[in-house]
Parts: sequence; structure tokens; C-alpha cells
Amino acid sequence: MTTVTPALEVVTVGAEPLRRADVVAVARRGARVEIAPAALARVAETRALVEGLAGDPDPHYGISTGFGALATTFIAPERRRQLQASLIRSHAAGTGAEVESEVVRALHLLRLQALASGRTGVRPVVVETYAAMLNAGITPIVREYGSLGCSGDLAPLSHVALAAMGEGEVRVSDSRSSSERSETKRAAAEALAEASIPPLELREKEGLALINGTDGMLGMLLLALDDLRVLLDTADVAAAMSVEALLGTDAVFAADLMALRPQIGQATSAAHLRDLLAGSAIMASHRDPAVCTRVQDAYSLRCSPQVHGAARDTASHAALVAERELAASVDNPVITDDGRVESNGNFHGAPVAYVLDFLAIAVADVASISERRTDRALDVARSQGLPPFLADEAGVDSGLMIAQYAAAGIVSELKRLAVPASVDSIPSSAMQEDHVSMGWAAARKLRRSIDGLARVLAIEILTAARALDLRAPLQPAAATRAARDVVRSVAAGPGRDRFVSPDLEAVTELVLSGAIAEAALGRSEENGRTEDASR
Repeated sequence: MTTVTPALEVVTVGAEPLRRADVVAVARRGARVEIAPAALARVAETRALVEGLAGDPDPHYGISTGFGALATTFIAPERRRQLQASLIRSHAAGTGAEVESEVVRALHLLRLQALASGRTGVRPVVVETYAAMLNAGITPIVREYGSLGCSGDLAPLSHVALAAMGEGEVRVSDSRSSSERSETKRAAAEALAEASIPPLELREKEGLALINGTDGMLGMLLLALDDLRVLLDTADVAAAMSVEALLGTDAVFAADLMALRPQIGQATSAAHLRDLLAGSAIMASHRDPAVCTRVQDAYSLRCSPQVHGAARDTASHAALVAERELAASVDNPVITDDGRVESNGNFHGAPVAYVLDFLAIAVADVASISERRTDRALDVARSQGLPPFLADEAGVDSGLMIAQYAAAGIVSELKRLAVPASVDSIPSSAMQEDHVSMGWAAARKLRRSIDGLARVLAIEILTAARALDLRAPLQPAAATRAARDVVRSVAAGPGRDRFVSPDLEAVTELVLSGAIAEAALGRSEENGRTEDASR
């Protein structure tokens, strides 16, 4: 579970739309948040509009009425603070396992940005309280189930609001170094008191403003995009290692062939493969047609840039949607530039839900082609001279046979997780909310999918590293050798059977940290600079 650490990074909210990197910095690295002074002034101005409507005898949704299917119920002035608190308590109805702290911090920050926009009608103290909780490392406990993605992520955001009221439970991060940090479970009231943060007493519209948004699903989308930035680079490294280990050809990755199909992601992945395989003695050993009589490599090798590139383009589209959503002001009702308070449907999560589902499809396919490369390296009939299952003594030893089983099992699950959640609307709130996005569910399954992809890539990389060792005395390319050497820092090379699971976990950590992609792609860039200088 990600926890908060002291950080020099500072993210300013309320001045302009947050960047994707801002959300990642606060969610994963504990960056501090500051509120733009102009934002607080804007918040105070729009709050005055809400307070004026609170005294109006005509009903105004969320200010002097009930919510959802109860929107026609007029609430007397003396009951309206109770109305807001009751809304949060009743909507904090999540159940199941705790959601990861990085996800909660992301959705907390995104709701803070919405509040600081001045379009929600809350008081400045609400904005200040949300910022203070983030900076104090107070992370409300949010449960796995409860959101339908419309009207936004109601239950998850309600758990955050409940903690700001001094109710419910939170996780509090200590201030030790990153290698020793931990979180403790506390009552929200105690955590707020220790941080000298007065609990909020909500007033008109404030409860509604705290929970009407796509912040949970958007936060998970942004974190997924950060993960995929690393994993798609790592997939290219894994493919290069496998192509080399299986005596494949790099000719199919030529730039002029890629230009015949001008897909941006494909060109990027193919360029990576060319760079990663440059200077390989293994590749050079079978370029002579008299030595290698294969006409074509299997699709899992030859089509790697097409599949990885399509996933890159999918991630680029998802990033575009995410950036638009970061620039949005999502609330209902919302305060317009000319001071109107208008109901709307901007809280519907469809734009985010669709791309979350789209990414799950891409992730499943990248994992699927990776598993096929792993299987090929372990099959004596297709591995171009490698021993069965890369075992030391086949029969006595099983080598990496069952590692492929694990990859196959994960890929099977990823295919199930690729079934879209966003088409599965279930009506709620007495048919007032009769079409919902299920974006939260799409985001939750994408997180599991990304974890699965990292593990499948780790299995391929561990397999390919062993296969490259078995090609000795022929040496791999400098870049793939760098990746192999990083693997060797945590997992031994070929030899008799040993406990495989710790090696898989250790290599998975390297994959998730970006260490393997950084080592290999960094080395290929160095080679490119050296070649340029020699020309």
C-alpha cells in the first residue's frame, strides 16, 4: 500500500487545471498541496451566491431540497445542516476491502481541485480542510464497492467527506523515511485533532458538492496511465529479449516497413526494438540464409510492435480524455460564470469509463502476446535449440515450466477483466438515476489487469534472460544484456531447479519500478549517441 512521505514537491490547486503528473505526485509521492490565493477569493464569492439562494422561498436542488429521487422534498431552513450531514452519512455506504491509499489520495486531490474552482458553492474552510488533510497524511478509509459511477463516485467521495466531518476511520502516515514509513488505522476524530484540523460542520449544498464527481475513476485512470508508461516500455524490452533469445530477425522492424503503416505507437515500439537489438552477436550469428532457413518468425515475435503500438495509441487516447476531465468542473448543481446555479449531467462517468475499459482490452492483449513468446522459448520444438523448459537436466528438472502456467492463468483472467463494465448499467435511486456508467468498476478491474500485465512481463523477462544465458558464448546486444544483468541482481541464472516464486516476485518488483526498462532503453540511447558521435 502506498503511503505518504515528506516531499519537497508542491502542487498548487485552484489556479489552473491539474496536470497528470501533479496527481501522481500527490497520490504516490506525498507531494504537498497549496491553494492559490485567487482561488479562495473565488470560492468566497460563489459561496455568497449559495447563501443568497438558501434564503429564497423557492426550492433549489441541493440547497433547500432532498437529493436524487427525493429532489421534490422541500427542506426547512433549520433542518438543512442536518440534511447535508445526513447525506454524507447515508452515502458513505461502501463495503468490502479497503481501497489503496494512493487511489484515495488521488480522488481526494481531484475533489479538492473541483472545490477550489469556485463552481461548487462551498465555503473556503471546506477547501482548506481538504488540503490540510492531504498534507497531514490523513487518508480516509474507502471501501471497494459502492460506486456506480453516476452521480459520480458517490460512496467513495462520501467516505472522504465523512472523515473531514470527524467521523469514520482513516489511515495516518508517519513521517519516517521512505524505507521505514507505515500507516496506522485511526478514528477520524482523533487524527484530525492530532493534526489540529477542526472537523467540518457542513452547510447548505456542501455535502452534495463533496460527493458529486468522477474523481475516483479519474484518479485510477491517471495512476494506470503512469503505470502503463513504464509497462509498455518494458513490454518492448521483453519482446526484444525474446526475439534475440529465439534467434528471430530484426529486419521486420525496419523503419521503412513501419512507415508503410503510419501508426504512431507502432513506430515507437519498432524503433525501441531496433535500438534494443543493435549490435547483438546473437542476431548476427544467424543472418546468413545458409544458417537460418526460416522464412518468417511467428506472429508473437514479428508483430510485437503492432500489438504494443496499438496499446500505446490506446493509452494516448485515454490520456487525452483524462486531460480534458482534469480541466472539467464536475458538480451538480454547478455555478456558472454569470452566477447561475444550474443542474446538469456532467457527473456521468461515461467518458472516463469507456477509456478505462478500452485500456483493459489493450492490457490483456499485450499480456497475451507476451505469454506466447514465453511459451515458445520453453517449447523444445519451437525454441531453436534451447533445452526443454530451459531446464538444466530435462526430466529431473522442470525448469520454468510452471512459470508459463502462471502466465497463462493470469492472461486467462485478464481476458475476463477485458469484458467492459461500462455497458452494464443498473438503475438506482427509484429510477431517477436510470443509467449509470459503472466507471468505478471499470477502474478497479483495470488496476488488477495492470498488476497482471506486470507479472506476465516479469515471467517473460525471467525466461528470456535464462535463454540468453544459454546462448553463450554468443553475447546479446548491449541493451538486452543490461536488462539481463538487472534480472541477475535478484535471480540466479541457469542451473538446477530451485524455488521459483521468489524470483518471479523480485523480477515483478523490477518491472513495476521501471528498473528493467530504464536499464535497457537507457543503454540503447547511449549506444545511439555513441554511433551519432562516430559519424
